[in-house]
Amino acid sequence: MAHVSTSKAQTYQEVQDLLAKSSVIGIVNIDGIPAPQMLKMRKALRGNAQLKVVKKKILTLALKEANKKLPGVSKLTSDMTGQCGLIVSNSNPFKLYQMLKKTITPTPAKGGEKAPQDIVVNEGETSFKPGPIVGDLGKAGIPAAIDKGKVIIKKTVTVVKQGAVIQPHVAQALTKLEIYPLLIGMNLRLAYEGGNIYKPKDLDIDLDQFKRQVQMASAHAFNLALFASIANPKTIKPLIRKAQLSSMALSLNAGIPTKHTMNLLLARAYMQMFSVASKLDGGLDDDLKAKLAIKPAKQPPSPGSEDAGKKGGKKEEKKEEKKEVSEAEAMGGLGALFG
Repeated sequence: MAHVSTSKAQTYQEVQDLLAKSSVIGIVNIDGIPAPQMLKMRKALRGNAQLKVVKKKILTLALKEANKKLPGVSKLTSDMTGQCGLIVSNSNPFKLYQMLKKTITPTPAKGGEKAPQDIVVNEGETSFKPGPIVGDLGKAGIPAAIDKGKVIIKKTVTVVKQGAVIQPHVAQALTKLEIYPLLIGMNLRLAYEGGNIYKPKDLDIDLDQFKRQVQMASAHAFNLALFASIANPKTIKPLIRKAQLSSMALSLNAGIPTKHTMNLLLARAYMQMFSVASKLDGGLDDDLKAKLAIKPAKQPPSPGSEDAGKKGGKKEEKKEEKKEVSEAEAMGGLGALFG
């Protein structure tokens, strides 16, 4: 039987304990992270996630053993290239990915590294004064010139293609231009939760956009449920209110008096009375005239006036007679309105 050192056995047990009490388990790559930055990253994750850096052999054995209680967790061993660490959390894979994404920061290239993506230098002014910098940029494949006492980049160029090795002289030129092409941080390789394995492409989503989409879908579902009169805990109160308003409108249109519609029916009758009264030539009392703001009728001309001479007395008598008939009709109409 092979001898296992006490320290390795203790580390193995610590890993097993972390796996047993965590709902989310992940493998992160920590290649090239300097010790000071690693400490900052650990501090940023404190309270939300825990990082454990152990040898791959111990981690592999621990994951295979944990597979008995956590089916599928041993699949995390399929992507453990480079320097890896175990990260555990009790949030969810998406939150864990976003937390780790925030630890990634740009860093200058020293030369010899592979470009993680195309390295592009854009045209425009620089902060440099004329000098040897123009030649240094030219050697790095960056077209530079002097214009109005400043060094400028004449056109946008891709100096290193994705996956290509960054040469030392190119790295120096990029650093002078404050272009930091490398990213250091904890890169999540795989994550496990509830029997499922998640890759970074599965977890890299825009949370704000996703939240807006969920809110929009919820609003559409709510409107559909209201339109289809589907009762549930969210729609029951609006549906009852909608039914109440519909019954109120039906009662008003049909003139059915209830304790809820009586005041509205009286108000409508009151306004209809004003509408009828405003169309009458006379027969209204002073109070109603004041409310309707009707001006007093023009007084007939005096018997000795010029107007009286132009208009025959018989015409005036007929007019007065007609006015009396109109008043009687008006009073009869108002009496019919109010019973």
